[in-house]
Amino acid sequence: MEKSITEDDVISLCGKVGKILLTSGAETSRVESTVEYIGKAAHYDIACHATITALFVGTNNQSRTHLVKVQLGDWNLQKVDEINTVSRKFVRGQLDFHTLKESVEKIDRKEIDFNWPLKIIGAGFVSVAPMLLFKATWTDLSYAFFVGIIGYLGAVLAGYRIKTPYVAAGCGGFIVGFLAATLQFSGLGSSAGNIIVSALMPLVPGVAITNSFREIIDRNTISGVVRAVDAVIIAGSIGAGVVIGTSLCKLIFAWIGG
Repeated sequence: MEKSITEDDVISLCGKVGKILLTSGAETSRVESTVEYIGKAAHYDIACHATITALFVGTNNQSRTHLVKVQLGDWNLQKVDEINTVSRKFVRGQLDFHTLKESVEKIDRKEIDFNWPLKIIGAGFVSVAPMLLFKATWTDLSYAFFVGIIGYLGAVLAGYRIKTPYVAAGCGGFIVGFLAATLQFSGLGSSAGNIIVSALMPLVPGVAITNSFREIIDRNTISGVVRAVDAVIIAGSIGAGVVIGTSLCKLIFAWIGG
């Protein structure tokens, strides 16, 4: 171990690593094991306890304890993968501590995201996949592709302008429900229900649901329940948006028809 590496340096870096992992969607067991492996590789007996809202990092002799407040952020599994990669290289001795620190800080500052054309195409194909289970018509399948894209873009744009949690998901659900009902009532689409179920796929909090089950199975009950509640509220917001959108469309067509 390099003499310039102090206990405070290791604890501070471990806190940053844990915060990046938690806010990017990693489960608490992964956060704790990664932090403790880094501490062990740096020759310090580091202990870590992670919850969904806070991270405690210290030494087992309790001479130092570092608290990091954490807020639920957007899922970014690419950051989780990059942190895992550099931490494993450090544990295997392929990186020194200072290189690890620089890599972690670079990952923390980096905006890791897909470009817009790729996200739009991805949202469209994700929206099409469930239609194959419904044996839907090719027309409805093509409508689901475009409705899913529009709903996804609506949710993203709403998230930029509306900072209230869960409202963006509701806006996406509203757009999907309104467009799908409009297609059916206008006679262009066969089944609004099939289009809605498929086009909502880009908005579904799949990572949150999966991680909540993993947390509960690992007996991290508090974090698992918090993630599950968050996912349920997002799903409820999407469902409420769909109901409002379809109901508004019915009223409009009833008024036009009357």
